[in-house]
Amino acid sequence: MSSAPAEQHVASDETDGLPRRGFLKRLSALGAVISAGLVSVPVIRAILSPASQAAGTGEWVKVADDTALLDIGVPIRVNFVQTVQDSWIETRTLNGVWLYTDDGEKFKAYNGHCTHLGCSYFYDKERKNFFCPCHRGQFDVKTGAVLAGPPPRPLDELDVEVRDAVVFVKYKDFRLGVPERIET
Repeated sequence: MSSAPAEQHVASDETDGLPRRGFLKRLSALGAVISAGLVSVPVIRAILSPASQAAGTGEWVKVADDTALLDIGVPIRVNFVQTVQDSWIETRTLNGVWLYTDDGEKFKAYNGHCTHLGCSYFYDKERKNFFCPCHRGQFDVKTGAVLAGPPPRPLDELDVEVRDAVVFVKYKDFRLGVPERIET
């Protein structure tokens, strides 16, 4: 008689629905699926997010605090540090623009790199033009046109905005050494 109740107890465990082992298997499987989901979402985002970011089309940079303080008819070079995010790598580069005005109201801004090989150029006070010392390129201050040397195109002019007497330039880089103005 002692064996009958034990058999009944085993039988009743299996007939109550899901056996204990089956329940634990399903609970473990559910835990594995949740764990895999928690791990895979950040991994997939880390792989896909840098590839899906849109390339920047330039950023507005403040180059002058007050238009009244700028010399008329004399270009000034303004240097600034630009932070660039390229996938997972963040770099900082020193860039520059040349700002010029004839009347104190309308401004022109040129990218600070020569269109030939990307050298920095400077303002030659005697000749009243821009001069690139690398290959003796010369550019007109008012238009950016090539006056002499091997540069394939004029200086790259940038968009300028004046907001409450503060001058902003939309900085962009362009491909060097080609006659077409192609944004990089």
